Amino acid sequence: MLTLAWPWLLTLLPLPWLYRLAARPARARGAALRSAHYARLTGQLATTGAPTHTWRHGLLALIWLALLLAAARPTWTGEPVTLPTSGRDLMLAVDISDSMRIADMAAGNEWLPRVTVVKAVVGDFVARREGDRLGLILFGSQAYLQAPLTFDRRTVKTLLDEARIGFAGLSTAMGDAIAIAIKRLEGRPATSKVLILLSDGADTASEVPPLKAAELAARHGVRIHTIGVGSGELTARGLFGERRFNPSADLDEDTLTAIAEATGGRYFRARDPAELAEVYAALDALEPVVQEGETLRPTRALFHWPLAVVLLGWALLLATAQRRGDHG
Repeated sequence: MLTLAWPWLLTLLPLPWLYRLAARPARARGAALRSAHYARLTGQLATTGAPTHTWRHGLLALIWLALLLAAARPTWTGEPVTLPTSGRDLMLAVDISDSMRIADMAAGNEWLPRVTVVKAVVGDFVARREGDRLGLILFGSQAYLQAPLTFDRRTVKTLLDEARIGFAGLSTAMGDAIAIAIKRLEGRPATSKVLILLSDGADTASEVPPLKAAELAARHGVRIHTIGVGSGELTARGLFGERRFNPSADLDEDTLTAIAEATGGRYFRARDPAELAEVYAALDALEPVVQEGETLRPTRALFHWPLAVVLLGWALLLATAQRRGDHG
């Protein structure tokens, strides 16, 4: 549907005609000098110049009409489009502390860094969450909001892929990440606020203790699902033979479990890429909360088309005047 933002501007259409009527040439009060050459030229214009004169007036009228149309801001309004009904407001908090570079995630015969596996699995999870508003928090020694709540899943995935170890420091600030999520989810429907927090260590840098942050989250209706990532046991060969060690010895499962339980969420343990994929598949099965859909009517500005007619008309007039001047 075509609409005009300021249709009243079209009432100015007869303005040049009214001006022409009002501004008639003044009558001569005395005798004037006459030139025979000018008289002949006038006669020639009267016989040969009328078509050109009419054509130029028609073009000027078209330019005036196009100029008014451009000023009236024509806009094409499309059919109503319903945005996807929001399922949940999901904040993703991802640990990018120094320990996330440990390559203890087995994928076949290859050992991958934790952060590489997390980016791949979480990226797939993000791509599947159509209808959810997603936000991204990254935390190390400090926690910061990387992406606010948005339907733009592609941007959230891109920002996650671009995250680098050390961007937020080398320590872990889980409590501060939870505090940011609470603030960003404030005002959203109480039954749809979810935080998925992934970490491979213990809180060592938060200004807000994790359990205190969990209490605040529960008070604000934010449900937190926590994920502990990292291999459970590895074997290394040394000078004195093989030895077994736990690369996830720093993982604070008690705190992660307490955070989830305090907010009505669940704690998950992921020791390899397959388990991590299963965790996010389980989270992916959360029943969406139906909210009122948003309706949008797409619009497209069209003022540039009549404006192009104006520019083309003026160019034609100037070219014609130049050609007549050259012939003269």
